[in-house]
Amino acid sequence: MELAVKTFQELTADELYELLRLRAEVFVVEQTCVYQDLDGKDRAALHLLLREGETLQAYARVLPAGTAFPTAGLGRVCTRSRGRGLGRAVVAAGIRAAREKLGAEEITIEAQSYVRGLYEGFGFRQSSEEFLEDGIPHIQMKWKLQADGQRPPIGGEPV
Repeated sequence: MELAVKTFQELTADELYELLRLRAEVFVVEQTCVYQDLDGKDRAALHLLLREGETLQAYARVLPAGTAFPTAGLGRVCTRSRGRGLGRAVVAAGIRAAREKLGAEEITIEAQSYVRGLYEGFGFRQSSEEFLEDGIPHIQMKWKLQADGQRPPIGGEPV
């Protein structure tokens, strides 16, 4: 597996096509969710592309503070296949990118409720009641750097 972290300006046309295609395959087709994916935030985001060979296997975007939330944000987390640890790998990379490239001490996500456990394993904690977004139950969750500068425990996954 090879991970690339790129700004919008660094993405090639082919990479942009691939990431938009994967997002559509997962969120629109697989989850039958009609929503406005192109929300104007991709230009500000860091894009995490996890490849196996030539195939994009997982993706996430990291948003700077003030783009979607007062804190940095992690979103559009998706994988081509399940049960291979790809989601965990791209979430770990997202936390690392937010910390190293954006200096984030807090990260906010709006997670689909059914994957709450994945994020809890990284130290995210629920910060809202459940709500519907595009017909799918979600919860807001927050990750915070501990007061001593240490990151929360993350279930064995290196960050």
